[in-house]
Amino acid sequence: MAGTNASGQSESGTEQCRSPLIVTEDEELLDDLLRLCAAAGSAPEVAHGTLSGSSGWEGAPLVLVGDDCAARLAGVPRRPGVLLIGRDLDDPGVWRRGVELGAEHVLFLPDAETWLVDRVADVVEGTGGQALTVGVIGGRGGAGASTLACALALSAARAGHRTMLIDGDPLGGGIDVLLGGEAVDGLRWPAFAQSQGRVAAGALEESLPALHALRVLSWDRGSPVTIPSAAARSVLAAARRRGGAVVVDLPRRVDEPAAEVLAQLDVGLLVVPAELRAVAAAHRVSSRVRMVLGDLRVVVRGPTGDGLDDEEIARLLELPLAGELPPEPGLLAALAAGEPPGASERGPLARFCTDFWGRALPARGSAAA
Repeated sequence: MAGTNASGQSESGTEQCRSPLIVTEDEELLDDLLRLCAAAGSAPEVAHGTLSGSSGWEGAPLVLVGDDCAARLAGVPRRPGVLLIGRDLDDPGVWRRGVELGAEHVLFLPDAETWLVDRVADVVEGTGGQALTVGVIGGRGGAGASTLACALALSAARAGHRTMLIDGDPLGGGIDVLLGGEAVDGLRWPAFAQSQGRVAAGALEESLPALHALRVLSWDRGSPVTIPSAAARSVLAAARRRGGAVVVDLPRRVDEPAAEVLAQLDVGLLVVPAELRAVAAAHRVSSRVRMVLGDLRVVVRGPTGDGLDDEEIARLLELPLAGELPPEPGLLAALAAGEPPGASERGPLARFCTDFWGRALPARGSAAA
């Protein structure tokens, strides 16, 4: 059985603060808890039924108490993050012992194994607040959704937020091209096609190409690869656990993988050129997106025409108006020269993104990169 003694010191302060504490004298239960902690990437400290001091109890980010030791720990100081682990679903006394201990949850193995692994993994990864996750989708083809998604990600990274840009459109050619990073080393979507269950957030971030102070998950230029819904769900969940901001460039077709991504978004931005035909196309797109995503807003891409202004377009689409995006002078020339969208802080694209994040991110307490 692995694990360090509760009175011992871990190799670093960071490891110590992220190591759960196990308190049990039940050898079978201890083996199970050590196995589950190992699956979550953690080497816990172990106290065999007694605590030599209060430092382990108070300092551990998570305490797993076997029901065999619950009664003798009833007098220890109350603290958050205590889980009481039992096996006998028919024992009504376990709930009373959980209350006396001040446990946040009472769990029963093996039923709660998956939940417990996820909780321990959150501790290992140092998970704080979830990222503000924004999806960008075009109301019609060529609406400029990928351009806005890149600019939003660059703006968030420039403001000091940990940022990840995810290309959710397998037919888009790879969003890393817009950032000039198609040759940069790092994993692309095909590497995650077989992902199941929990993806480690830190490992995901470190494996992706680093471009312009953000991490990018894009498609490669190889043969098309189908990403199952479960893989899309696991990857996006891992990205969100890192905090900060996640921006997703979405396809206009809402298939099963896209629906999995939409379900995890906080906000969706529908980019609609100020043209009557574009509004008609955007109405069809929004009707499908809103079946999954509750908060969908419209971004009107100017110049306005056909007698339509931004407020009228929002009214026709029955969506809140996120703002108007004026034309960006010299955008095509800048892209041709290898400059990513929104790189110029003085342009209307960057100003729109800065204003959006200024209203959205502070309230979320986003983690800095």
